[in-house]
Amino acid sequence: MASTEGIVPITRAFLASYYDTYQFPPLSNDVARLSAEIRSFTADLLRHSPAAQGEERLLVSELETEPPHKVDENMWKNREHMEEILFLLEKPHWPQTLRMQSSPDDAELATVIDRLHQKFQTSLKTLETFQAKNSERVFNTVMTYIPQDFRGRLIRLQRERSERNKQAEVEALVSSGATIRERYALLWNQQMERRRLLAQLGSATGVYKTLVKYLVGVPQVLLDFIRQINDDDGPMEEQRQRYGPPLYSLTTMALLIRLFISLSWGRFETRKLSKQELAVLEEVVDVYTTEFVRFITFISEVFANSPFFIPAEVAGALQGRNNDDYQETSVPAGKIHEVSLAVDAINSYIAWDFSLVQGKINLDIGFSVEYTNPSGQKSVLRYKVDCIPPVTEPVEPATEVEE
Repeated sequence: MASTEGIVPITRAFLASYYDTYQFPPLSNDVARLSAEIRSFTADLLRHSPAAQGEERLLVSELETEPPHKVDENMWKNREHMEEILFLLEKPHWPQTLRMQSSPDDAELATVIDRLHQKFQTSLKTLETFQAKNSERVFNTVMTYIPQDFRGRLIRLQRERSERNKQAEVEALVSSGATIRERYALLWNQQMERRRLLAQLGSATGVYKTLVKYLVGVPQVLLDFIRQINDDDGPMEEQRQRYGPPLYSLTTMALLIRLFISLSWGRFETRKLSKQELAVLEEVVDVYTTEFVRFITFISEVFANSPFFIPAEVAGALQGRNNDDYQETSVPAGKIHEVSLAVDAINSYIAWDFSLVQGKINLDIGFSVEYTNPSGQKSVLRYKVDCIPPVTEPVEPATEVEE
């Protein structure tokens, strides 16, 4: 079991500093250009034939909203889009006329579709591998802070059993004839359920918290980590701010490709793809798959090297840099100004700094720190801090004027 002495969970300030060393090279300009072109083609298709009820209407509605804010949810959305696109690109799901390949143009399109299918298969495999490795890395890292005895083995067995149950739930849904969209809705709900259970564990109180800490052996620093890691303004928000925008663009690009192919297949008997549309489709798929794999490769390195815990003094120093703005107040002679600070975690560091704006008289300030427990009782630690102006010799009046 790894030691938790003197460490605290990563903070947003630390991740900001850490991410400064991992600057993602901007996406190719082709992403925006080709997304605009495929969006224009889609709009033309919809002008001539509005979206039908069902999948087409759902995709159009999804395109009118912003991509998800969470990074992992975007990963799942890209995975869903890829699987849906692969489904459309499989021969049994081609328009009937295209399956017959009754013209040279149809034969050329079939050849292009095979190439597109291969590219999406490669990208999907890359994403699946990334998600599996990242999930295993997170679990194994957490387990290093759990006692390596029967308790650790029980946690591993419980996880394996839980994951088998979730997989069985997915398989049952698929067997019932569910769509790819419905399957991914379930997968994301399962992911959120994992997160909810972790948040409950991190926020445990009373007898349950005692059981978790002393019987299960979960250290307090790990409870703090899982409680705050996904807060709206917590450490992961820094990740979303840094790496979310390029991923959001790729999510939208995948959705546009999926929508364009879906609309084209539904109208193929009356309106085949033009050579320009086919050329743009092939280019947009090439750019999307290339840029997505590049993003996954980059983010894999970022995640692999990112720690979960850091020394408390490092966290304190980084937080201090972000709190350089001082608040001002006037304290009349003989009066007291009190500031309350909530301390949520054991072994937290409390830091303070103050300065005095000096006037024409000597100033001094008494400073004290007192602890109030949850029941309202105080134990007081007092300090005396004096601010003594520098001593200078008085200046005698001038008796001569220099020329």
